[in-house]
This record gives sequence, structure tokens and C-alpha cells, in this order.
Amino acid sequence: MKGDKARSAQDRLVVWIAIGLVLLSVWWALRDDLRVSSLIQSQSTNPVLTTEAISLVTGDEPLVDMFIRSGCPVCHKIPGIPGADGQVGPPLVLGTTGEQRLKDPRYRGQAKTVHEYIVESVLEPQRFVVHGYPEHTMPNWYGSRLSALALEKMASYLERQTEGSSAP
Repeated sequence: MKGDKARSAQDRLVVWIAIGLVLLSVWWALRDDLRVSSLIQSQSTNPVLTTEAISLVTGDEPLVDMFIRSGCPVCHKIPGIPGADGQVGPPLVLGTTGEQRLKDPRYRGQAKTVHEYIVESVLEPQRFVVHGYPEHTMPNWYGSRLSALALEKMASYLERQTEGSSAP
């Protein structure tokens, strides 16, 4: 019982640290955009651009930059992405694990393919939480901060990644 409480407290601490790291990486990626947004708002009576309208990535960046600027490496291991050694979320080797997740009896999503599952997991992260990982770690707003093109390219990459993959 005492060990369960300690483990639960430790899990909560890991989740809060992960959330903090994701927010820090998002802030770091947006720091220049935030300055531009503040400048536009201060010079206009009708704001044209707000930080909520700015995507973390557009999809025009190199693939590695899309993952890094989005903060994915903070929580996930991703083959071929430098520094993607996160431990809070599951490894993103969906070429190996995607079909297993779709067949998991706990899966309640709508996806029929691994690609659809990846998109669904980003847009609605609480729909299916991989067994052994804490719930409510990936922010629900996360998918809304990726452009459709970026999400499509990232999903296409992830669905091809298998255990032992190493190149983008």
C-alpha cells in the first residue's frame, strides 16, 4: 500500500515534469513568434495575429525540425530524430506497434489504419492511452497547434518507424 502511494506520487511528479518540459520547449520554439505577435497587437486596434493562431510548425520545415520544434522529443523516443529520448510517452515506432494498438481491446478510437491512429492520437490524446503510461500527459490542445500539413508529414514518418529504425 505504502509502495503504491509512493509510486503514484512519483508518477504524478514525472507527469508534471514532462508537462513543464513540453511547455518550455513550446515557449522556446515560439519565442520569436511571440515577440512578433505582441508587436502586431500593440500597433493595431484590430489584432490581426495572436499567439493562439500561430502553429508550432507549418509543415514546410525539414522533418527533423518539425519534431523538435513541436517538442515531441521531450516525451517520446523517435527513431532518426536527434535528442528524441523521452521516457514519459511511449516510443513512437508505430510501424511496429500501431497495428497492435488498433487491436488492443482497450482501444476505443475510430481509426482503421495506423496513419489514422497517429493523427487521432495527436488530435485526441485521451482517446487511447498506451498501457503503462500516465493519462493526461499529452495536452489536449497539442494537435491544434500543428498545421494539417505538418501533422500529415509527421504521421507519415511515424507509421514507417519500427524497432531499430534510425534514419528520417
